[in-house]
Amino acid sequence: MLISLHIENFALVDCLDLQFGAGLNVLTGETGAGKSIILDALDLALGGKVSGRSLRTGTEKGRIDATFSLTPHLKSWLEHHQLGESEDTSFVCSRELTAAKGSVRNRSRINGIQVNKQQLESLRDRLVEITAQGQTVKLGQANVQRDWLDGLGGIPLAQQKAKVAEAYDSCQKAKQVLEKRQQREQQRQEQLDLFEFQAKELHEANLDDPNELDALEQERNRLSHAVELKHQSYDVYQALYQNDTGGQACADLLGKAQHLLEDMVTYDDQLQPMLEMVADALAHVEEAGRSINAYGDDLETNPERLQEVEARIMQLKQICRKYGPTLAEAIAYDKQLQGELDELSDGGQSLDALEAAYAAKQKQLIAKCEKLTQLRQTVATTLESSLIRELKPLAMEKVQFQVDITPITPTASGSDRITFMFSPNPGEPLQPLSDVASGGEMSRFLLALKVCLSQAEDALTMVFDEIDAGVSGRVTQAIAEKLYQLGTLSSTPTPNPPSIATNSPKTPSTLPPSASPQVLCVTHQPIVAAMADAHFHVSKTIIQDETTPTPTERTVVRVTPLSGLHRKQELAQLAGGKTDDDAIAFAESLLSQAETVRDQLRKG
Repeated sequence: MLISLHIENFALVDCLDLQFGAGLNVLTGETGAGKSIILDALDLALGGKVSGRSLRTGTEKGRIDATFSLTPHLKSWLEHHQLGESEDTSFVCSRELTAAKGSVRNRSRINGIQVNKQQLESLRDRLVEITAQGQTVKLGQANVQRDWLDGLGGIPLAQQKAKVAEAYDSCQKAKQVLEKRQQREQQRQEQLDLFEFQAKELHEANLDDPNELDALEQERNRLSHAVELKHQSYDVYQALYQNDTGGQACADLLGKAQHLLEDMVTYDDQLQPMLEMVADALAHVEEAGRSINAYGDDLETNPERLQEVEARIMQLKQICRKYGPTLAEAIAYDKQLQGELDELSDGGQSLDALEAAYAAKQKQLIAKCEKLTQLRQTVATTLESSLIRELKPLAMEKVQFQVDITPITPTASGSDRITFMFSPNPGEPLQPLSDVASGGEMSRFLLALKVCLSQAEDALTMVFDEIDAGVSGRVTQAIAEKLYQLGTLSSTPTPNPPSIATNSPKTPSTLPPSASPQVLCVTHQPIVAAMADAHFHVSKTIIQDETTPTPTERTVVRVTPLSGLHRKQELAQLAGGKTDDDAIAFAESLLSQAETVRDQLRKG
């Protein structure tokens, strides 16, 4: 239940703090006075769309706080998402607005913790339901009619619907596997020939070492330059170790330097480290000379081996172009081919087995859908009788209504097409609701449907925006009673009136019952307003804006709770636009009549 609504710098609102009670709360006022702004603010607090006009002109920041009382179901949801504490009795949904360049940035919070759009939408469905005349278009949608019908089925129907969705998903997966196998079967032989050719080519290539190509290229370079390498190794040997041309080799020079240093160190032992370095260098040079000499001796030209290496390199490069681009990837593809060949050769699950598995899944799905259909038929019978009972007081005494359940191909929601069939006039056949109902009839039908649905759902805050527009006085009285009835289905409204609304923030001192039903209604009908447990007047007023350098006039929205004479005057204005004695007397009669009707409804 909505406890309070704090609005700051939103549209034409500078600062409002509204507190609501259980039962029927109505908002009245002249056309264009800003009643819809209040509902828009509630919608925005619960994740509604933010526009460039959401923020009040000339302001940088805005805020909307909607405080709701907790039910056990809501408390469980908040604790699951780590957004509430076990001792809480209420929680707050907030929307912060901040001016940006050409746009308005916004953040949503629950109990001060920032939440994402999905979380807020999930919570919104558990808090409020906003209904307007324009929403009657949804009544003609088959999926909406199905969901409304299912909502009356309670936990058993919801559980069976979940089983159907699970079976449908399983069936679809089996179908996809089968269809893939069938498609591959059509191309199996052609694909099998190709894979067998590729597997043979890769097998004959004898691939096992992903580094083979690099090693072969190194060997080819060595074999193709063997003569040159032999000559160069001999030159290196002479330069390092033994020079036959009469010059001194590196080892000779280092040996001479070592002898000189040995003599010098006898006179100055500081040269000992240098002597050790030269001695080490001589040892390394001699070792390098012997190694390069051995390398040159071992080098031989081998044209046959060079030819073999070049042929293998050419084969591997061709393999890489076709199955690579690297040799490692070609080896991996070779292994993958074996699995493909096994599957194409019926090494995997056979086509007959897949067809049998799919047929079994279909059978299971159909069985679960049939059980869901049976539950829906039972619920449909209940809805038909209860909805006709709710429609008769709304000047539709001869109405006929039937829930038509037509078989369709199974889906995740079952195998039923739900159609609300309707006939408002005797002698006329039942036809789809959206084809025959007028705008006024659709509004009354929607209201009666909400009464039926609310008996099976958790207590929500139900919001109606001028659902009583365009109907006659007798029908208006029936609508007023239904709206009041919606606010008293689960519990009796709070006997104490809601706190006085002010134009500055205020924290409620007491909280309404957590499970109390609640209806918020925007209306122009005095009969509806007279039935309300709480009545608020919405108006526009012009104030002097002192925040600007030069005081200017600004339009703001004000909301005033009505009681006593002020409420009578508002009812008189709604009835005929006058507040004279006769109009006041008429307003008093409306209030007296409303009290009588409320007593009768409370007594059942």
